[in-house]
Amino acid sequence: MEQLTTRGRLRRAALALAAAATTLGLTLGAASPAGAVTVPAEFGTDYHDPLTAAPAITTPHTKSCSVTVAEAKFKDFTPYTGTYTPPTGCGTPGRWSKVVLRMDGSVAGRQYDRLGYLDIGGVEVFRTSTPEPSQDGIDWSVEKDVTRYEKTLSGEQSVDMLIGNVVNDTYTGVLDVKVTLTFYAPEPSRTASATSAASAPDQVIPLSDADSVTSGAKLTTPRNSERILAEVYATGSGGGCEEFWYSAVTPSASYSCQGGEDGPYREVEVSIDGKVAGVASPYPNVWTGGWSPYLWSVLPSPTALDVRPLEFDLTPFAVELNDGKAHTVDVSVLGVPSGQTGWSAPTNILVWQDTHKSVVTGALTSYKASSAPKVTNTYEDGSLRSLVTEGAHSLKVSGYLDTSHGRVTTTVDRSLTTAITHHWTPEENTDNQTGRWTDAQKVTVNGHTSRTDRTYTLDGRSTIDTDNRLRVIMSIDDHARTDGILSDDRYAGDATFTLGVAREDRHAVATTSERYRLRGAGVCYDHTLATEQGVLTKDVRRC
Repeated sequence: MEQLTTRGRLRRAALALAAAATTLGLTLGAASPAGAVTVPAEFGTDYHDPLTAAPAITTPHTKSCSVTVAEAKFKDFTPYTGTYTPPTGCGTPGRWSKVVLRMDGSVAGRQYDRLGYLDIGGVEVFRTSTPEPSQDGIDWSVEKDVTRYEKTLSGEQSVDMLIGNVVNDTYTGVLDVKVTLTFYAPEPSRTASATSAASAPDQVIPLSDADSVTSGAKLTTPRNSERILAEVYATGSGGGCEEFWYSAVTPSASYSCQGGEDGPYREVEVSIDGKVAGVASPYPNVWTGGWSPYLWSVLPSPTALDVRPLEFDLTPFAVELNDGKAHTVDVSVLGVPSGQTGWSAPTNILVWQDTHKSVVTGALTSYKASSAPKVTNTYEDGSLRSLVTEGAHSLKVSGYLDTSHGRVTTTVDRSLTTAITHHWTPEENTDNQTGRWTDAQKVTVNGHTSRTDRTYTLDGRSTIDTDNRLRVIMSIDDHARTDGILSDDRYAGDATFTLGVAREDRHAVATTSERYRLRGAGVCYDHTLATEQGVLTKDVRRC
């Protein structure tokens, strides 16, 4: 996905090294500097393996069994295919206390970042991008809690995995990966109904393949569905403007990344039979080649290696879906110019069923949605051009279902905001932008409200000086408050290197840091990492 000097000078340089990230469960190895460390004057041929400050996945102290799901060396666009068989000896399939996916990878030489996926039984269970290697090579690992897919994992399934790659005389890095699943038996002190399996969906229905935006998919749910969620692995990628969608401008603005009338505004929508049923703000993923690869040589951007799906609660529409007929589901990315490619949005539908009723009836009682997002763009030309974008959208839907355990009323209230300020010089040697996105959701079930408030921020500042040195100063924050639990993943970096020269002549330097915090009743986690020139210089835990 790296495109060297293909568009306006600064954005061309940023794209030049850019490649084609549920959870708090991303863990990349474990490391800490042993005693004093020596920091080189610039990047060499080897540096620290990728890692993150995020907490490790907690697992029960019960018997575990591991199964290898995929093992391949990706050097082209040939998918790995195989067959998955659930383990024996770790409890009844579909009744595990936890299931953890782990991907181990290695790559050496020169290679761009690549986007990949893993499907089991047609269900996308994992989406990832890869780190860019040092000449001498790196190893990395990613873990994800995939317990929610355990019904899919309870029987033999097909496996399909791809990390599309190009290997030739210049780009030599072969992506050598292995994926395993580890299953944990139920804890003896808990009944089967009390295990985490009780909260997992009864069915996961895939709607689309990994390389498409869902359009016109047909969905037939069980007639006794009592809770329905959609999860959408929405990613803009491919090295073009939609990989940097937050940088797009309106047609009247002069800039190398042209967009539509909405400029950089993007929104992911789920529609059922033509009616908007869910809205979400996409996460501004920055892959490990984005802006400057030296920003991410050790510490990836939040979510880059374990791409978090967007979730949509469709329960108020369950009564309409429970009629036994096929319904049309569309997933769209608003703001993308007509005919523009670069987005994929594979979608799974998660369904919980009422096992004591064959048909669950009810009604959709309230529907309030603006017809379209409200977006404004203000452009100013001159020696320093600017585009200021503001957008907002909201949706509130209520419905009830008459279940075997009584009437259940669900109200979903979601609101989105976007605020982006972009400044650049005509030759794009200076290119600065800030973005702030909020995604607030309240789900009220019979008077009990669960709230998730997400805020994403990006602040990127790029300059190219007279010596053709590109400097990028970047900060990204992934902030959420979920039912009183606060999580905050903040990255900051400053990287400089010379453009248009051989790798050994770039004289690259970079300082980066990440701080991951969790706060809440009985919860305290605070971990900080820092690097210089690819050397880990700080590893501090405060809780």
